[in-house]
Amino acid sequence: MGLFGFFSKEKKETLDKGLEKTKDSFFGKLSRAIVGKTTIDEDVLDELEDILVSSDVGVETTVKVIKRIEERVARDKYASTAELDSILREEIAALLTENKSVDIRDSFETEHLPKPFVMMVVGVNGVGKTTTIGKLAHQFHQRGHKVVLGAADTFRAAAVDQLKLWGQRVNVPVIDHGMNTDPSAVAYDAIKKGVESNADVIIIDTAGRLHTKVNLMNELSKIKRVMQKILPDAPHEVLLVLDGSTGQNAVIQAREFTKVTDITALAITKLDGTAKGGVVIGISDEFKIPVKYIGVGEKMDDLQVFDRAEFVDSLFKKIG
Repeated sequence: MGLFGFFSKEKKETLDKGLEKTKDSFFGKLSRAIVGKTTIDEDVLDELEDILVSSDVGVETTVKVIKRIEERVARDKYASTAELDSILREEIAALLTENKSVDIRDSFETEHLPKPFVMMVVGVNGVGKTTTIGKLAHQFHQRGHKVVLGAADTFRAAAVDQLKLWGQRVNVPVIDHGMNTDPSAVAYDAIKKGVESNADVIIIDTAGRLHTKVNLMNELSKIKRVMQKILPDAPHEVLLVLDGSTGQNAVIQAREFTKVTDITALAITKLDGTAKGGVVIGISDEFKIPVKYIGVGEKMDDLQVFDRAEFVDSLFKKIG
């Protein structure tokens, strides 16, 4: 059975289209690099290394990929440039497989999750954090799950207002205390409301500023402690939202956030507007944290569950 209709034809087309800029840029450079060459030699691998780095795969991950290809070329003496894309495809798929601690197949189904399932969402301002929460709420709600949102990013009035608008739009309640209030008090009330109303999912927005690491760490720790007064094992997931279009900047943000709190899952947004989609591969490889969602368009359902096989398939489509 399919992923609750996830990889319906429409979803797959959206994914293909969302990764088009990355694919065109990457394979345009790759075909220029191997023109007139028949074997995968040192020059071709040097060119490939440059292409992977410029596609925001990241230096360390690129080195791993090149090393894997070198080993295969040494083993399969006959490897030609015509096979390079399929070799590359297989090695990137293998890398993503190794870097996923779980195979996320049913991220909007809650039967196997604690009830209520509490997600704390973190990320700097401007990455699409509040929009991601709205889209998550919509998709959980669409599947018949009861959702409560907590507007604990009280540092910006716009964040509270935006989340309230999303709540109205997707028809789920939003707990808020307005701006410049105690974020942990909002989180407490959202958990309380979720428990009392028998909610399936509670999603808590948090402040998106890396003003100082110590302040951020203290704030997130306090929110967690207060949640645990009601639900001792909350939050069940800490989701870091990153803007894929910022490339290596997203990697830097992931490094900063993983230093201050335990991140358990990643959402990488805005992949449709950029040629930097390779950043998904690099982030997955560096942090060994499951990429759970990717944003490949503006529509509510364009926040998709990340499926590594489908991602690689879309990235390499119409090649070879």
